[in-house]
This record gives sequence, C-alpha cells and structure tokens, in this order.
Amino acid sequence: MNRFWIASAGIVLLSGCVLRSPDPEKIGKAQAFLDVYTRQYLKLSAEAAEAEWRLNTRIVEGDKSNAQRVEVAQGALADFTGSVRVIEKARTHLEEARHLHPLQEAQLRAILYQAADNPQTVPDLVRTRIKAEAQQTETLFGFPFEIDGKPVTANDIDRVLTESNNEAERLQAWEASKEVGTHLKPGLAELVELRNATVQALDYDNYFQYQVSEYDMTVAEMMGLMGRLLRELRPLYRELHTMARYELAEKFGAEEVPDLIPAHWLPNRWGQSWASMVTVEGFDLDSALAAKQPEWLIRQAERFYISLGFDPLPASFWDKSSLYPLPAGADFKKNNHASAWHMDLQDDVRCLMSVEPNSRWYETTHHELGHIYYYMAYTDPDVPPLLREGANRAFHEAIGSLLGMASMQKSFVQGLGLIPEEAESDEIQALLKEALDFIVFLPFSAGTMTHFEHDLYATDLPIEQYNQRWWEYVAKFQGIAPPRPRGEEFCDAASKTHINNDAAQYYDYALSFIILHQFHAHIAKAFLQQDPRNTNYFGNREIGDFLHGVLKLGATRDWRKVMKESVGGPISAQAILEYFAPLMNHLKQVNAGRTHSLPEF
Repeated sequence: MNRFWIASAGIVLLSGCVLRSPDPEKIGKAQAFLDVYTRQYLKLSAEAAEAEWRLNTRIVEGDKSNAQRVEVAQGALADFTGSVRVIEKARTHLEEARHLHPLQEAQLRAILYQAADNPQTVPDLVRTRIKAEAQQTETLFGFPFEIDGKPVTANDIDRVLTESNNEAERLQAWEASKEVGTHLKPGLAELVELRNATVQALDYDNYFQYQVSEYDMTVAEMMGLMGRLLRELRPLYRELHTMARYELAEKFGAEEVPDLIPAHWLPNRWGQSWASMVTVEGFDLDSALAAKQPEWLIRQAERFYISLGFDPLPASFWDKSSLYPLPAGADFKKNNHASAWHMDLQDDVRCLMSVEPNSRWYETTHHELGHIYYYMAYTDPDVPPLLREGANRAFHEAIGSLLGMASMQKSFVQGLGLIPEEAESDEIQALLKEALDFIVFLPFSAGTMTHFEHDLYATDLPIEQYNQRWWEYVAKFQGIAPPRPRGEEFCDAASKTHINNDAAQYYDYALSFIILHQFHAHIAKAFLQQDPRNTNYFGNREIGDFLHGVLKLGATRDWRKVMKESVGGPISAQAILEYFAPLMNHLKQVNAGRTHSLPEF
C-alpha cells in the first residue's frame, strides 16, 4: 500500500520528512524487477483463483480433487511470491527507496507483504499450511447441515431463525448451524499455529499483527480504535439491546427478562444483525420482490451502477459467475456465503451468490456489485496490478455496504416503483430496522470477532478455551448467551466463515460501517441536499464521478489522505451517531422503566 505523495517535480516528501532524490538508473533496475515479477504474479495468482473458485463452487463429498488443485496452484504461487530471491531483490531495491518513484516503493512493499504470507525460507511450513487451509474450506462448506436427520441448507436455517415463532424449532436450527464448528476445531488450532509460524519467518510477531500492518497501524493502535468506536456506540447499543430483551422475552413467553439475550431468539446465527425483527409498514419490499426472478435483482443492481455513470458488467461476469442456489437434487454443493472475485486482477470479475427474490438478497446484490465496480475502476493502466486493491481493506467493504444501504432507502425504492409513491411508513421504525443492522453489527465485528481473533493469534489461546473465550466476548460485547451450556466439545466461533478462511481481519467490516456513513453523510450534503435517512442516488452522475474518483485510485494513495480528501476528515463515529440520533431519543422513551443489563465500557 502506498504511503507517499509527490510534493513537486523531482522531489518527494515522505512520511517522516525524508526527501527523495530520483536516480534514473536505480528507477530503471527496480522497474525491470517489478515488470518481471508482475507478469509471473498475474499468471500464477489467476491460476490459484481459478482453483479456489472451483473449490467454492463445486463441492463433492469425498472428492478431494478440488482441494488438491488448490494445494498445487497455491503452492506454485507461494513458491514464487515467497521465494528467497524475490525477498532479497525487493529488500535490495527498498534499501534505495529514496531514489525510486513512490509507486515503485509501494509495489516493493506490497511484494514483501505478500512474501510474508508464503515465505520460502520455510517451504515445508508453507505447503503444510496451504494444504490445511484447503482442507478446512472443504470441511466448512461441504458440511451436511441436518435438522431432525433431514438435510437442510444454510438458507433454510436462516429462514427458520428469521421467520419461525416456534422456540423449539428455532433452537434446533440454531444448534444445527453450530455443528460444523465441532468438526472445524482441530483444523482451526492447526491453522493458528501454521499462520503464526509462517509470518514469523519474516519477522512479524503473529498473524494478527501481520494483517493489521496493512493499515500501517500497530496492534495496539487497531485495538485502541476498536475500543474507542465501541465506547462511542455503546449508549445506543444498550438501548437497542434493552428493547430487544424485553420484546423477545414477551414474544417467547419468558417468565423473566434475561440479562443476556438467548442466541436462538435472534434472527441471525451469530447475532450480528437483528433487522428482521422489525417490519416497517408501508415498506414491504419482500412482497414486491417475491414476484421477481432472481436474475432481476442482479440486473437491477447493475442498472443502478450504470445510472451513476459506470459501465455495464462484462459479458464474462454473467457467463462465469455462480449467482443462484443449486437446483434440488444437485450432486454437489457450493459456498453460500456471498462474495466478489477479481480473478486475474484485470478483466475477469465474478460473483458467488445464491440469490433469491427477497430484500436481503436485493441489498446483497448491490453490495457485491460494489466490490465488482471497485475492481473495474482500478483495473486501469495508471494503477499497477500489484496496487489493484482498496485504499485499505475496509474501503472495499465500505463501498459495497454504502451502495447496498443506498438501495434500501425509501426514496430510492419508490423511484424504482417497488413501493408506491404515496406509501407512508413510520420513519422511526425504518430507522430502528437500520440500527438493528448497522449498530448491532458493530459489537460483533469490532468486539467479539476482533477480540477473539486477537486472542487466537496474539496470545496463544489454548484450544481447550476456545468456546469459553468466544462466549465470554459474546456476552461482554453483544449481551448474548447460548440457549444452553456450550462446552469445549464445541467451537461455535468456527461456524463463522471468516474465522477459517479470511482470518484476523474482521475489523475491516467494523471500519467499513463507520467509513460508509461518513461517505453517505458527505454525499447527502454535497450532492443531493437530502436528508441522509432518505436519499435517492439513482441517476446522479455527480455521485458516480465522486465515487469513481475514489475507486480508481486503488492502493496508490495513503488511505488516511483519501479519507481526508474525500470526506474531509479521519475515521470517526460522528456521522453514524448523527444518522441515528432521532432513534436514540425514541428508544429512551420506549425503555423508560426498563432495566439495562449491559454496563458501559
């Protein structure tokens, strides 16, 4: 990631006030190395992406061939990116960084960051890790969910937790969703050890520190930022938690209101979103979408981006993506977690989804296409392939979530004719539904997930304490408890995809929710002059130009500078708190006379 900026022709001011003095000979030699590296990296990374794609889209029980393809392809990529020669060459050129172009230095640092994930100074260790990761992915997504001995899908489980009023049925579904963790626990412990040992070969303390370093932050700085955001948001979350405790206790006929919400009462397997608890009268998007074909949702999301001035999706997107649930009776499975893929860091972009015609997938399609259009924007000759990524990892999620949120606002869906122009809805209820998504998510992401993964990698958390520590954090940050005791025969954390194969970076999502509200507040004020709680981005080319100006930079600029230049300041919870300020006043009235069970931080 680039940390520098050009101050004037021939002289560049760096962080720490170091002066550059470009040397054409050294620039030429560095560029020759970068060109050779980039050509081979593009080839091998595309082959590895294809192997991963097949592993995630065609899972056949008992067939290890896809995992073996991943092992071979990832092994070849690791051999190259982590080779001793690459490490030595990159280090040699970086010793003369003040004589190079800033983008060259950024690429060299990216090469060393990549090398630390696969250093061939420890080749056997790297190969063991690659094999272990492929096996973990196969176990995770090939696991046969069952309820009462009958096979069910992840969507089936989500449907029960979202719709059922039968507490016993909900308990069965929730417990079924956690069974996979038991099978993943040994593999997770092995991966923690392997990931730590891998990056330690290039002088990182642990894998958590390695992932955090991409933000140019220390672990203490990142954990401090998470703590600050949680403290700032805690008063609003406490009000939401209190409201939910009392309403759910009444719904399920509890004799007493519990201090901690039983996990199976909530409409999400991890308690990370409670939005489906609320129905907004006059805003029945699910009914409007029920008659649509799944493809319509994706095409409509594409139309939104085109209306902002972005290009249509390439034909290859439609040909190569995996967009819909598998048909009944299919002889293989697929990963049902929505994701966007930049296969070759060039023109091959794909989505992996299981779209159904409902509001959840409607928003998800807009979100995932946000990633796709980010890929397309920085796939540009001015952005070296090694810097074709977000300004930071959170930016990618922020842009996706921003456009997903915009697509759900009342004026927007009215403009599409999905709800009548004359429809009236309760604005506070609409705001509550949003808060049960955005605000509820932050204690899970910045709190439970980030702190658990910190402990996994940075404190040598013993395997016999995994489940205990997980539920300690779920209670502390989210105010949720398991329906009944969960011993160490379980590993409920591992049922979350990201614990296994997007490890030690869940704070990305927390930061993305903060960043997206800063972007949204800026867009509402600067381009729309509309209430940020009820905007319509559709067809506004100024917004498209603004967003494209941010996206096309990729990782060629320091993310802090991108924040300041685009929205006027650093990461701050102020915008999200202002957005939900009317709800805070309402919740205090609703909760009058009720007892809060969550302490302040």
